[in-house]
Amino acid sequence: MSTALNDFMQEVKAKNPGEAEFHQAVEEVVETLLPVVEKQPEYRKARILERLVEPERVITFRVPWVADNGEVRVNRGYRIEFSSAIGPYKGGLRFHPSVTLSILKFLGFEQIFKNSLTTLPMGGGKGGSDFDPKFKSKNEIMRFCQSFMSELFRHIGPNTDVPAGDIGVGGQEIGFMFGQYKKLRNSFDGVLTGKGLSWGGSLIRPEATGYGVVYFASEMLATRGQSFEGKTVAISGFGNVAWGATQKVHELGGKVVTISGPDGYVYDPAGISAEKVEYMLELRASNQDIVEPYAERYGVEFIAGKRPWEVKCDVALPCATQNELNEADARGLLDSGCLCVCEGANMPTTSEGAKLFIDSDILYGPAKAANAGGVAVSGLEMSQNSIRMSWSREEVDQHLHRIMKNIHQSCLVAADTYGMAGNYVAGANIAGFTKVSDAMLAQGVV
Repeated sequence: MSTALNDFMQEVKAKNPGEAEFHQAVEEVVETLLPVVEKQPEYRKARILERLVEPERVITFRVPWVADNGEVRVNRGYRIEFSSAIGPYKGGLRFHPSVTLSILKFLGFEQIFKNSLTTLPMGGGKGGSDFDPKFKSKNEIMRFCQSFMSELFRHIGPNTDVPAGDIGVGGQEIGFMFGQYKKLRNSFDGVLTGKGLSWGGSLIRPEATGYGVVYFASEMLATRGQSFEGKTVAISGFGNVAWGATQKVHELGGKVVTISGPDGYVYDPAGISAEKVEYMLELRASNQDIVEPYAERYGVEFIAGKRPWEVKCDVALPCATQNELNEADARGLLDSGCLCVCEGANMPTTSEGAKLFIDSDILYGPAKAANAGGVAVSGLEMSQNSIRMSWSREEVDQHLHRIMKNIHQSCLVAADTYGMAGNYVAGANIAGFTKVSDAMLAQGVV
């Protein structure tokens, strides 16, 4: 670690003690941006990096709700509004017991650059709660969502902060929160994305992150004269991201052979397609958070307690959660001849694993670029809400494909400009950073 990076990180850690995930995200970004700041004295003078790692606003609040048995429960709610330099705060809400301030700050910080890369006018934010929707009744989830929105509503709006879904927050939860927001505000606003199609939602929003990951990986493969045709693909997770990615890989001629959950992974050498893809959604909707039933239903192998990165593949798409692919996993993928790793989840590769990929000849697409498809279609949903129109599935998919191609090109150009040709991590950070930084300079020290 350079002296400049070490000094910067010491200050971040001192101000944000015990926030390991946030520290990891900041270090990965700042390491590639320090050379940019050195070449742009106006960024250094305005202390752009120091301002970016400090959220514009951190909101925490209690969320009391009543369980079906009459007991009062209390959870903690959060909204981290990180940067509004290029547009209203934009980022998902996550309901999961693992939610902490550190995790939401890492996600919100990453969201700044991801949203910038889409070229759409969206700032960066993130939020959620340590509430666990698993094994809760529909009425319990509704009461929690209504209580959560009863506080959050005063901090969001279509031109201020536009949350979306994330882990634990799907169409049902968005619906309950939107209904409460509408009641409290007495206004039908495009304030949440991921809404139902009949009340302001966009087609292909659930699949968008997965589609975008595959589009980005396809662009990376094309730089080496390759495509998904005939490729074996390992995917982790079995939610919307993995579902969308599996669909699009099949459409482009590849074969997905794994999905995974907290209980282990499934290996299906015949490929996951057709009704098997739809069964992934049934598994997710069951709220059991396990994939073993897939193996039982289709008579394939289930490997308990392990991740799918030991399976030989041409392309790996980690689509589950943060830090799911470690240094040993990365080494195994490299040794087995994997051509491309493209991140569908947020920061799914540990720092050590990412360094191995960057230092190797593998194509490595970081999450802030590769999984921007979800927030891109959220941005398209905002546009449709603003003009009171709905686009066809084909129109949305075309917009998404174009955005992902543009993100890929921006990453290549930015990396090449600063002498790091082919380094998508550096390219994504630099391309996202320069747009936000120039907006901050134009708006003064505010």
